[in-house]
Amino acid sequence: MSHPLDLCDLRRRIQLALDAEMAVQSEVLAPVGDAVEPLLDSIVRLLAGGKRLRAAFLYWGYRAAGQADSDAAVRLASSMEFFQAAALLHDDVMDGSDVRRGMPAAHRALAARHAESGWAGDSNRFGESGAILAGDLCLQWSDELYATCGLPDSELARGRRMFDTMRTQLMGGQYLDLLESARGWDHLDTAARIASARTVMRYKSAKYTIEHPLLIGAAVGGVSERDLAHLSDYGLALGEAFQLRDDVLGVFGDPAITGKPAGDDLREGKRTVLMAFALDEADAVQHAVVGKLFGQPDIDEDGVAQLRDVLVDTGAVTRVEAMVDSCARESLASLRRADSLEPEAVGVLEELVRITATRDA
Repeated sequence: MSHPLDLCDLRRRIQLALDAEMAVQSEVLAPVGDAVEPLLDSIVRLLAGGKRLRAAFLYWGYRAAGQADSDAAVRLASSMEFFQAAALLHDDVMDGSDVRRGMPAAHRALAARHAESGWAGDSNRFGESGAILAGDLCLQWSDELYATCGLPDSELARGRRMFDTMRTQLMGGQYLDLLESARGWDHLDTAARIASARTVMRYKSAKYTIEHPLLIGAAVGGVSERDLAHLSDYGLALGEAFQLRDDVLGVFGDPAITGKPAGDDLREGKRTVLMAFALDEADAVQHAVVGKLFGQPDIDEDGVAQLRDVLVDTGAVTRVEAMVDSCARESLASLRRADSLEPEAVGVLEELVRITATRDA
């Protein structure tokens, strides 16, 4: 099989759909004037990269119902890319991230433009405000693209509730992430820490990455309620595998491949399953290292290396890798319980389990 994300020339066609929609929206904003071009540029740069994973899950969920390939289906799938762009733009502001996909994050680029132009006010606040507005535009355009993709209204109506659920629950998940960082873990035992981290992971990432896009496509396509339930189980388990892998890459990944600095999750103090496992097995010296360095925004590479050693030496990385494998197996088992899905789509979804669980970016 060719790479599943490139079957039906999917990634190229998604980019064409995104470019076409940006051209339409640029015309809508044209009366506002040329001053908004940097705002649009920040979105265009972000949309030029990415794996197109969410769009692919929506597309193959639609095809799993036995529906044919069409440009309208690709446009529908592309709405997920605008939604993800919104999430990334807002997330980078909340996390204070400097880099996204190997480039300055949108709020940093806009802040730099403000500083270079010598404009009045605080450059960082200008950049953050601009990036929030860019994210809001992407949220609006994801909705427009969904509604105007070209599929029959009767089909789109079947997926609308899940589309709305996805957008609402992601915002709840983002808030949970903020809340857990603020409240801390000192009052929780290990089981509660893991449960908390998995709840955040589920609603901030796992559902909107795989389960929800897949269910939107499958519902629009007309998959039976019984098999929608199996696809939901498949998507949630694989979404958790995706985020668990992301947590490892956020600490140990190659920045040249991931497009973001390794160790930022440690500087931000992200309370992940990986960190919960480490604290569970850490001795007094290792606890002291975590207490001193974890969550410090200015820790240097030596400090990051010390925290990495704790994660490895406590067995936390090994335990997370085992969870990834377990989630991947659970995902495949759920998919194979479905009995009325189109075989080619099932084959693609099976291959996507392998790619998601073993990815390096």
